[in-house]
Amino acid sequence: MILVSPDCLSTSSSSMLFSRNPMLSSHLCFTIRRRTFRTKTSRRLCVASSLITSPESFEVGRLIGSYGFMNITSYSAGGMDFEYSGGQLKLQDVGEGSVKIRLYEGRIAQGSLRGTPVVFKVYPGQRAGGIEADMMAANELNAHAALQSSSKGACQNLLMLVGGFETKTGEQVCYTSGLLFVMVGNIVQQTMQNLLVKKFQKSISTKETSWNHFEQEQKIKRRRYFVIKLLQGAITGLAYMHYHDRLHQSLGPSSVVLNTIAEREAPYLVPRLRDLAFSVDMRISNLEDGLGTLSEGLWRRAIAAGASTPMEKRAFGIADDIYEAGLLLAYLAFVPFCEAGIVDTLSLQRLLENTFRLDVEAMREYCLADDRLEEAVKFLDLGDRAGWQLLQAMLNPDFRKRPIAEAVLKHRFMIGAVV
Repeated sequence: MILVSPDCLSTSSSSMLFSRNPMLSSHLCFTIRRRTFRTKTSRRLCVASSLITSPESFEVGRLIGSYGFMNITSYSAGGMDFEYSGGQLKLQDVGEGSVKIRLYEGRIAQGSLRGTPVVFKVYPGQRAGGIEADMMAANELNAHAALQSSSKGACQNLLMLVGGFETKTGEQVCYTSGLLFVMVGNIVQQTMQNLLVKKFQKSISTKETSWNHFEQEQKIKRRRYFVIKLLQGAITGLAYMHYHDRLHQSLGPSSVVLNTIAEREAPYLVPRLRDLAFSVDMRISNLEDGLGTLSEGLWRRAIAAGASTPMEKRAFGIADDIYEAGLLLAYLAFVPFCEAGIVDTLSLQRLLENTFRLDVEAMREYCLADDRLEEAVKFLDLGDRAGWQLLQAMLNPDFRKRPIAEAVLKHRFMIGAVV
């Protein structure tokens, strides 16, 4: 367990509310959420005091970028529809969420950890992001506090949170709240989505095939191993969260950060999960007490799927995370092995859910007819179609039949035996 020592950061009141500067930069990536929520006009946010820090303890550097959340807010009445674990799913209306998050480089300026590099995660103020931003910041802080205080020790596949703070900025008397993540060494971590777009797709294009077939085969083998290692790390982080009664609920390509982008360094790759703003406490006592505002969409879908008791809702929540992990598997199986622009997150999800109604075998037959998807099909075909089998299990329309994270890690496609 790695927490900032008391002598380097000063603490403040545990009832501190979060409000943030509304100025936003251009977007780098988006995290998809398959749920909606309503908010109340006023709400007192309880924040873990152990991670609340003073802004004077840090120095802010350059802007790294920003990202937001895309909400699938409704389903149109027309088009194909089918029954899946969350009820009836139809063609989706996708909208951009109101909360935009900025990332800055920085470092600790005081105490024994002076000079340690960190990343500032800044939520917008209520004027720009509404009460949702306050709840998301507090929820992320509390989720990390719970996970980092585990007696089992820290998980290397989760980003380490240093703390959160509230500062007054300029004459506008606005406030910014930063969530600070320790960086691995001096490497500026890149999100998986950004990595795949910029690096993976360049050498897969059929127009740029190497004249040396052996070299091309080795490159594809390295890429396959890199992707498997990436998946192993992401699912390990998810398994750790589930073991500690936490759902992620926002798992996607941009919620995984990497410490290296070099495929030859795959043995040293450490994927880490981030974006715990929508994390859900699934302890039975919490489920019995009532439903949280950020998770009410999840529990509505759970009830629609027949999960009525706290234990059934808990099982549904875990299965819902596994479903998102299945979509992540599909993304990693296709995007790195296809030409740029052929598939993206939303088109792939719509293809699976709307066109093929989660029939993975039917999707495979479709992909076989498209030469541009050949390498993706070959990747999932490894080990007598082990990848397709795992994908089908994780996307099973019946949430009760989906594997838990530990079972996913033990699947033959995941242990690397097929590569």
